[in-house]
Amino acid sequence: MDTKKTGLFLGPLAFVALLAFPAPAPISPEGWKVIALAVLMLTWWITESVPIAVTSLLPMLLLPMMGVQKLADAAAPYSNPVVYLFMGGFVIALAMERWNVHRRIALNIVRLTGTNADGILLGFYLSTAFISMWISNTATTIMMLPIALSVIDLLQRRIKPHLEAGMRHFSIAMMLGIAYASSIGGMATIIGTPPNVVFAGYMQESLGIEVSFAEWFIIGLPFAAILLVLAYIVLVKIMYPNRLGKFSGAQELVQEEIAELGPVSNGERRTMLVFIGAAFCWIFQSQINRFVPFLKLSDTAIALIAAISLFIIPSEWKKGRTLLEWGHTEKLPWGILLLFGGGLSLADGLATTGIIDLIGNQFKDLPAASWLVILGLATVSLFLTEVMSNVALVTIFLPVVGAIAVGMGIPAEEMCIPVTLAASGAFMLPMSTPPNAIVFASGHVRIAQMAKAGFVMNIISVLLITLFVKTLLPYLYEAGNM
Repeated sequence: MDTKKTGLFLGPLAFVALLAFPAPAPISPEGWKVIALAVLMLTWWITESVPIAVTSLLPMLLLPMMGVQKLADAAAPYSNPVVYLFMGGFVIALAMERWNVHRRIALNIVRLTGTNADGILLGFYLSTAFISMWISNTATTIMMLPIALSVIDLLQRRIKPHLEAGMRHFSIAMMLGIAYASSIGGMATIIGTPPNVVFAGYMQESLGIEVSFAEWFIIGLPFAAILLVLAYIVLVKIMYPNRLGKFSGAQELVQEEIAELGPVSNGERRTMLVFIGAAFCWIFQSQINRFVPFLKLSDTAIALIAAISLFIIPSEWKKGRTLLEWGHTEKLPWGILLLFGGGLSLADGLATTGIIDLIGNQFKDLPAASWLVILGLATVSLFLTEVMSNVALVTIFLPVVGAIAVGMGIPAEEMCIPVTLAASGAFMLPMSTPPNAIVFASGHVRIAQMAKAGFVMNIISVLLITLFVKTLLPYLYEAGNM
């Protein structure tokens, strides 16, 4: 059965069927209409019957048509400041890719990790995770894969016959590690992965809580660092140990790749300065505003300043070319920006019609979120994202768990953060994330191997998320003033 065709007809059918019945008490007629819209969007998002970004335009079209909101109110979330924060991050990533800044950073990290087989793997994991903090995990994986394949090819040609089994393990650990590190690295920053941005947008739009770059960084970086170390231990030391020791020629290969990049160009140097400047301002935003209050810097303002400057700063003074030109924005994932807006608009519709409050009130007499509740939320979020878009998942799931948290009288972050972190942790299947699909296409990893390692990583992830939220998160709140 064609899932896309089924979803294409099933979504509107369910939408019309729900509208045909009166709203059950205590749901208002307007709230019932928004629920019908949510079912339609959920069906199309899960089955991807139409492009996800197109589905995201439905609230702006249908909420006014159904008399739930005025067009201006339904359209307002599409211009949420968080949308422009992520757009600025996309533009910075485009500049880094154009001038090969990310590639040079990655190669130099690998160069510093030595010639030991496990050290080479560690270098790839670290560089992949670091780059993925700032650009999409898909672009990171695409960038790292040819470098990794070159290393594997070189070592395979020099390996002794009795070490072939170890070389196979090395290749599997390399491929899976790049995919997993791409997903894990994005968890560290608010712009590193779309679910983080959806979380920030939801917290601001629906709960009036602004989550800054620095506040998320205080939470995301230690979590991502711990999970990356655990991934390295699981893949390299437990599941696929290679016992190859030191390689000759590995450093030479990396040096050749660096030499192929040539000397650092003016464009590369200036792009790096913009990137460092933006990261510095994001991390020390509160301190800067304290000393220079008239700037009134925000995460979105910093992202836009950096993005605009890339179209102004020349790469070569004589030629008059700038670091980025408008033509480069063809690669900008505009659909993701619409997806954020659509999710926020749907959440706003659920809130204004009382659905969110209704959900929350069902849980107001329950005790604070227990370990088991957090574990359950993380597990559901992580395993659902194995088969559906992580952005669609958090867009649908966050308003629900946020309302539950409010109804239980606990900080919404305590239930929303587990869902957000888990949504970026699909490790089992090639179709779960683009990084998984990319490394699977290399031919070095079989589905059974990915599923086996991914299942272990999934279990570790949900356990770590639960432990992290129930132990370290309160102290990190205090440090970040979240």
